Amino acid sequence: MKKIFIIFAVLFLLLSLSFISCKKKNSKNRRPIHNPINLALLSSSTVDDKSWCQAMHDAINEVMYEMPGEISKYEAIENMQPADAIYAIRSFANEGFNVFIIHGSQFRPQVEQAAKEFPEIMFAFGTTADIIAKNVFSYMPESEETGFLSGIVAGLATNTNHVGLIGPVDGGDSARYNRGFVLGVQSVNPNCKIDIAHVGSFNDLKVSAETAQRFIRSGCDILTGSSQQAIGAFRVVANYRNNDIWWVAQSSAQIDMNEGYKCIGASSYNFKILLKTLIENFKKDALGGKLITLNFKNGGFEWVWNKVKCGDQVTAPIERAVEKKLEEFQAKSGLVSNWRNVDYTKL
Repeated sequence: MKKIFIIFAVLFLLLSLSFISCKKKNSKNRRPIHNPINLALLSSSTVDDKSWCQAMHDAINEVMYEMPGEISKYEAIENMQPADAIYAIRSFANEGFNVFIIHGSQFRPQVEQAAKEFPEIMFAFGTTADIIAKNVFSYMPESEETGFLSGIVAGLATNTNHVGLIGPVDGGDSARYNRGFVLGVQSVNPNCKIDIAHVGSFNDLKVSAETAQRFIRSGCDILTGSSQQAIGAFRVVANYRNNDIWWVAQSSAQIDMNEGYKCIGASSYNFKILLKTLIENFKKDALGGKLITLNFKNGGFEWVWNKVKCGDQVTAPIERAVEKKLEEFQAKSGLVSNWRNVDYTKL
């Protein structure tokens, strides 16, 4: 009887050890919900580009200041080429980074691959409205709104009745901004001529500058542009210091540049709404599978005037028209849903 008891005791001990070992093994493969966030930003430009990448970098730093302790570690991976992106993601994932913001639509294939390789890591990818994977949050600025405001300024400020826009590629939030710009111009100045060009790159400042020069020579006196490539065009505008040639920006950081005396006003992305949504979902162990939009209503956009440096250009009619539309955008989103109907061939 004693032997039988000993045998059962040994078996019970072995089963308990096996259960504990299995539990430890399973818990090792599962990401604890309350792990600190180690965040990596992967971008095609630099974090001081006065545009797209700086807007995200600044938002991250602001959130880290406003919400201390939520983001334990932050690294920016700058000037990344799509072909190298997957290797960078793997390297930082192996170092313990568990949230990645892949900031640029050109990185989509790499995001799709990384999401499969690292199902326990959270990815945020923009710009796209598509749902890519269960561990990927897509984000899309509804920048037809910011473009519309820029268009109002351009349509009312022009003296030649001829304005121009220089974009990177006809896709993503850039396409939305460009078409919103057209609609904004037409809403206040339907007879204004609008030149549109795409340089084919998010970073090609040289071609952007050449395009701006061509537009100005053809009679454009108000120019705008989206993405970091637009800095090349902005600098050309600034070279016309004594001419009535002006710039409307898609980033308020451009007002603070040396060339800022030529920038009438600017819209800006406020990516803090994205960051705070990611943090909130990380705490709930929800890694993705949803779309996050940015617009004026949810605080994802901001508009600022440059009255200090070029206040003479911010006339009362221009300011009233922009502020009135801005109030409409802040009250309700989706007011420029017809941006898809803009046909460049009919301009």
